[in-house]
Amino acid sequence: MVGLQILKRTRQVPERYVQAFRGLPVANISDCMARMTAAGPRLRPMHKRGPLAGPALTVKCRPGDNLMIHKALALAQRGDVIVVDAGGDLTNALFGEIMVATAIARGVAGVVLDGAVRDSEEIGSGEFPLYAAGVTHRGPYKDGPGEINVPIAIDGMVIHPGDLMVGDADGLLCVPFDDVEQVLAATHKKMEAERQILADIAAGRLDTSWIDVTLKRIGCNPEPQ
Repeated sequence: MVGLQILKRTRQVPERYVQAFRGLPVANISDCMARMTAAGPRLRPMHKRGPLAGPALTVKCRPGDNLMIHKALALAQRGDVIVVDAGGDLTNALFGEIMVATAIARGVAGVVLDGAVRDSEEIGSGEFPLYAAGVTHRGPYKDGPGEINVPIAIDGMVIHPGDLMVGDADGLLCVPFDDVEQVLAATHKKMEAERQILADIAAGRLDTSWIDVTLKRIGCNPEPQ
């Protein structure tokens, strides 16, 4: 039944890609995806430090209710990232210290929650990757409905089960299953170009001619009048 179903994940990004993306700057990955994909600036890291990378185990739940998140924790495979579309509602916390301990014990790689957490001090002092939209002390309900391993969306970013989730201090990104190899190659090329720019800055030979070219193109005289 739509709205009340638990499906099997039929595919997921291979571990070699998870490891290859782990620690790469999300900003560079985003640039290589035409800056068209993002989970929204509201979802911030609640943990102290550390990158996020792993295949998505998706959850869609009613705002304020975490029944299906508990079920996802029970189903999760080692290395999974549990990604929750909770509608962005911050009225009730859907994840806290006890659930973090459960996730760590099961080998979950991280949690992405378009909703609120509590026990923020404990979460914030740890290194378990957890991204959320806010904090509240009010606890959740556990009645459903909800869905597991269905396509979800967070602020326009669509996530299918098994897609690659990556995160760092700048935020989150979903790399679609079919695009991981292409995006990985483009990201390494982007990083090499940035290393060259930094080297040029250090050597005093940075080419900034593009600025005046752009100003002329948009009809602005680049010379001070």
